[in-house]
Amino acid sequence: METEDHAAEGEDHAATGGHGSAHIEDVAFSFEGPFGKYDVEQLQRGLKVYTEVCRACHGLKFVPIRSLYESGGLNYTEDEVRAYAAENFEVFDAELDDFRPALPSDNFPAVTGEGMGPDLSLMAKARAGFHGPYGLGINQFLKGIGGPEYIHAILTSYNGEETEVAGNFLYGNDAFEGGYISMPQPMSDGQVDFDDEHANDLDSMSMDVSAFLMWTAEPKMMARKQAGFVGFIMLVILASLLYLTNKKLWAPHKYGKEMDL
Repeated sequence: METEDHAAEGEDHAATGGHGSAHIEDVAFSFEGPFGKYDVEQLQRGLKVYTEVCRACHGLKFVPIRSLYESGGLNYTEDEVRAYAAENFEVFDAELDDFRPALPSDNFPAVTGEGMGPDLSLMAKARAGFHGPYGLGINQFLKGIGGPEYIHAILTSYNGEETEVAGNFLYGNDAFEGGYISMPQPMSDGQVDFDDEHANDLDSMSMDVSAFLMWTAEPKMMARKQAGFVGFIMLVILASLLYLTNKKLWAPHKYGKEMDL
């Protein structure tokens, strides 16, 4: 969840003695693999973490608020989403020339200004946690791109070190390239309480918000996987029919040739 300048800062510090290469741990998310599915309860917890912690500095400007109750969403009712939007967000209405409470028809607001971080709508698709070796992409083939793992690693890899570079404070993070990041540690154990009394340690909350950001980046993943599975089955059936048809059409010719021999 670093700001747009963080990468440059990390690279500059790496050139002057930073910690070196980032380390990203593979994490077993429920949605991984061809048959994986989103854990809706985890997504709901991730939304709460985003709302209470992340939205102060990061927007979700490409995500319609109504997607929380639509098919493939987080299993909220339209009334619940309407209340959530009005309570937590304001949007500028050009017709009113003023701000008003957000509606489900609005997108999550963008967050701009000095010191604010990048939009997180597509962050889980924009970041790659796994690479190589030697640029071959083998790790990505085996483990996936690793965007959610990258987010989880950034949130859980602060090591308590601090340094100052050109008047800017940087914070030690073993998952960030260069070893330092300009975003202070945003979360700590027990910072968010969940209605289902789920674990709220740093690792668990980071898992939840990382899964939620994967959903914001690809909310129709489950529909895509289902369509892909149906398409695969249809291709298998079609290939089988083509094979049997080909065998039946050529059988007389093959049989006649064997008789001639």
